[in-house]
Amino acid sequence: MNSSGFFVICLLHSALSVSCGALIMFYLNEISAFGHGTETASKLMGSTPHDQLLKQISDSFAGLLLVAMGFLLFMVAFVKDREFQNFFAKGCVLVHVSMALWRVFFERRLEELAHAWPRQLVGDFLLALSWVFFLAYSWREKYD
Repeated sequence: MNSSGFFVICLLHSALSVSCGALIMFYLNEISAFGHGTETASKLMGSTPHDQLLKQISDSFAGLLLVAMGFLLFMVAFVKDREFQNFFAKGCVLVHVSMALWRVFFERRLEELAHAWPRQLVGDFLLALSWVFFLAYSWREKYD
């Protein structure tokens, strides 16, 4: 059961990562307007053409990284080694908690993003919680 739980969690996180990355790469304006509102989205795009180009390149690269992470998660889903699965799950918890800390200490200070960080913080904790449940289940399975 441990391997199937890991497989399902990896596939769900993979699908989420690939879809979010693709949306960021190809529909950034629409996603920004949906997530932050039209006024905030226009402020985030930059004021000069040079700033807008730099922001677009940066966001496209971030989307590409998300897609790459999604494919990596898809490949890792097929690993059957339980020790690797536990190690990988602990690393994923660390990444999601680090992202949540980043949002708390830095992102909330940005005026344009001040209203969005609590919602994103909940998402980070839910993603980390899925890996924590996997670790708790594998720990229970190991010591029962």
